[in-house]
Amino acid sequence: MKHVLILVITLLLATYSFAQNDKDKIDIVMDAWHKAAATANEEVFFGSMTADGIYLGTDKTEKWTRDEMKEWSKKYFERESAWAFTAISRDVYFSENGNTAWFNEKLDTWMGICKGTGILVNQNGEWKIALYDLSVTVDNDKIQEFIELTKE
Repeated sequence: MKHVLILVITLLLATYSFAQNDKDKIDIVMDAWHKAAATANEEVFFGSMTADGIYLGTDKTEKWTRDEMKEWSKKYFERESAWAFTAISRDVYFSENGNTAWFNEKLDTWMGICKGTGILVNQNGEWKIALYDLSVTVDNDKIQEFIELTKE
């Protein structure tokens, strides 16, 4: 019984260590991705996404594949900074097999506080962004004004 208990504790600690290690890896990927945009490093920014990655922007028309976004944003990446978003907080979750992660983050941006959510997949030991969704936040007490602004 003692050996079983030791085995269970060891497995739990190993699982926690694995998850914590991969959470750190996700944080590193996402922070580097945001930094790549802030320093107009197109190679790192788009290299952090899967080949079939999707980016959903704040405008209701913005849904791009990685390559479509690369073409659209070319003029931004020719500057010193494409855009600068800094994560204030981030929560990360993992699938049971550990090969898929999803997250939500709060961002400091030129638009004020925004939220980002996304999915990363582990491809050959490297985490890649498969989906990123950026949204602007609207305070509940200002939602009626927002609705009026967005009426067509």
